[in-house]
Amino acid sequence: WGGSQPLARCRKVRPPKKRRGKLAAPKARDDRPGGHREHWKSKFLNNLRDAGLLMEKVRGETYTVGPALSAPWDVLVYYAEELCMRAPLQAQPNPDQNSSAEVLRQLRIPNALHQHVPNKPPDYYTCAFRRSKLDKFLGSDSRDSYFSNTQRHCIVSEILARTVYGKRKRAEIGINRLLNERVYAAAFPLHEGPFETPESEVPDEALNPRQVLYRFWAQWGCWYRYQPLDHIREYFGEKIAIYFAWLGENPPPPPPLPHCHRPHPVLALPRQEICESGGQFLMCPLCDTCETWNISEICPMAKVGYLFDHPGTVFFSVFMSFWAVTFLEYWKRKSATLAHHWDCLDFQEEEERPRPEFAAMAPQMEQNPITGVKEPHFPKQDRLSRMLTGSMAIVIMVRRRAWPGLMSPAREGWRRARAGHRPGLAGDQTRSSTLVNLALILLMSQVYTSLAEKLTRWEMHRTQTLHEDAFTFKVFIFQFVNFYSSPFYVAFFKGRFVGYPGQYGTLLGLRNEECGPGGCLIELAQQLFIIMVGKQIISNIQEFVIPKLKAWRQKRKLARVRGAQISQEPPRWEEDYELIECEGLFEEYLEMVLQFGFITIFVAAFPLAPLFALLNNWVEIRLDAQKFVCEYRRPVAYRAQDIGVWFLILEVLAQISAFLIAFTSDFLPRLLYQYEHDSQLQGYVNFTLAYSPLRYVATGNHTLCRYKAFRDANGNYTLFYWKLLAVRLGFIIAFEHVVFSCLRLIDWLVPDVPGSLELKIKRERYLAKQALADNQEVLLTVSRDSASPGQCARSQRARVCPGPSVKQKRASE
Repeated sequence: WGGSQPLARCRKVRPPKKRRGKLAAPKARDDRPGGHREHWKSKFLNNLRDAGLLMEKVRGETYTVGPALSAPWDVLVYYAEELCMRAPLQAQPNPDQNSSAEVLRQLRIPNALHQHVPNKPPDYYTCAFRRSKLDKFLGSDSRDSYFSNTQRHCIVSEILARTVYGKRKRAEIGINRLLNERVYAAAFPLHEGPFETPESEVPDEALNPRQVLYRFWAQWGCWYRYQPLDHIREYFGEKIAIYFAWLGENPPPPPPLPHCHRPHPVLALPRQEICESGGQFLMCPLCDTCETWNISEICPMAKVGYLFDHPGTVFFSVFMSFWAVTFLEYWKRKSATLAHHWDCLDFQEEEERPRPEFAAMAPQMEQNPITGVKEPHFPKQDRLSRMLTGSMAIVIMVRRRAWPGLMSPAREGWRRARAGHRPGLAGDQTRSSTLVNLALILLMSQVYTSLAEKLTRWEMHRTQTLHEDAFTFKVFIFQFVNFYSSPFYVAFFKGRFVGYPGQYGTLLGLRNEECGPGGCLIELAQQLFIIMVGKQIISNIQEFVIPKLKAWRQKRKLARVRGAQISQEPPRWEEDYELIECEGLFEEYLEMVLQFGFITIFVAAFPLAPLFALLNNWVEIRLDAQKFVCEYRRPVAYRAQDIGVWFLILEVLAQISAFLIAFTSDFLPRLLYQYEHDSQLQGYVNFTLAYSPLRYVATGNHTLCRYKAFRDANGNYTLFYWKLLAVRLGFIIAFEHVVFSCLRLIDWLVPDVPGSLELKIKRERYLAKQALADNQEVLLTVSRDSASPGQCARSQRARVCPGPSVKQKRASE
């Protein structure tokens, strides 16, 4: 649908097939008796014609091309009212949606992020479109330009989705099911011309919308500029524009570099004790065949560990937890502002039609209680049993994936121990294990996505919204376990069930792995760096390379089909058909949500995660922009007012960020030791090391050694251990309550809808009430009180008089 023409068009293309040196449309395989597909096509086109669409026969140079569809004025007006589209009442200045630009403007600081983008869409006060009040809306006298190309796309798409081509009781309705039945190969809106800018010098205002987006948004030179969200919305629709708005607001502030933190003499004392201990602390063997070792051997690891485990990092992780909560509240206001600015604030999905696959596989028909029309129906009990079975399959797959993810670091530790590696020389093995784990994560992510899709399809959800929500939930559960199982093991389980000399904890006959004296934070930081940054690099390479390979392969295949038969430039619909089909936003949202989990849950172990997330988002915006502008077919412009179910997932991730600080960092043990024993941390290392029990020394010719634990000479936990456990649990409870309290306080103090937006909404409702008033005399009387005589004379001929200003309205009230 669409293009630079005033009317919308639809191209339905069938793939070519070479037969005996001639081009011919492939014969569709028809599993139904009687060759129903040609009958479906004929009936579908006849019903489209009856619906009011105009058809223009188009001859394809290479492909069998369906008729070009365009919607006349009467059809556009009818569906604009039925679809509750909003029409302009009064123009207003288009506001700047960037909060940082407003701050810099008030401070009178030059804004290097701002750029002038030509042809900025105007902003209006709008109301729901009414045919009976057509003359009250701005621009209604210009029929060719009154409806934008995006609105025409939506109307033609709605007609194509509603049109019947077979038996209604079998739900043989809509273009989507015809695509599934392979009656047509593709149906998509047309791009508005090429994205390449002309070779000759032309003013920016003369560029088409696609060229404007390419020059001022999709190029890498615009990486530090504001995104032209209004232009994105005008060309791709609200759903895609909201994604890019969220992506641009998502990066957190970069952290202070940990190595720039000046060590405090008191906090650096434990590290100094480790490095200067010499042979004072003889540590117990890490395995049954290993030898004893001195704690001074891990002096380099202790120095590196201080970069990640110092009070600055802890406070920064607390700050990131509050940032996550504040960001979600800020996004509520931002999304509400954008939704009103783009006329989607009160947008609600109408009664959705059944999905094509659901309609084809449903076993029976029942009457829809809302529409009163018989539709395909799947029994609730059968769906419930399928959902329960699918849930069990999810649990089994999660357990099977979580077990290798949790045990891969342990297996590496056992291998190191059996090989006799020293504690301070295990970094290479840890990194190699993490790289193997990353490869397994990337491989299993594809498997789990395919499995979730099959399970969701098997559950037989009626509408596309229910289907997408169920699919999103399953994929997120799978990917959460897939990406976070190994870091969770290192953060919360490794070293917790080791036991003590003489009575070590075992699993499958092997000793449980324990953390080194420096803690597991270093190993966790290595894993997070490799998994998070490695995933970002690989994903960006895939997003850059794979679309280009697909486009190259498709163009090469179609070039072989063309041969030398075409000497002139192919028409626009053939060029767009050679582009890649738009894959949607699901994978993009999933990648960003998983990244959000890394920077909120594990930021205490990897403080540089927000910085890498910021860099990744800058790259992600330009990669996605190039895909949508240059490499994808133009998607249908769907409406949306927020990011949907992903916001709930972000809220859950923002609430679990305190556990890593409590159970992995040495911040709380040092704090409790300073409070109870020595404020200068004298003897802290010796205090954290327990002596091996005497029975361990007496049996097996073992020497007296030390190990990291708060245990007495008999292996029992000391009182300090239970106090520390209580402090950790209390910290989690207090932290979560503080976060929740701040969240509720912010939610109460800062409304979801800004005050300036509420004023605009009231003004818009006032103008809508005037425009849609049935009593024309009252309308004219009110208009004369607030407008000049010349303005009222013009309003009687064309449109409603401008309403009173806000100050006049307040004065009258």
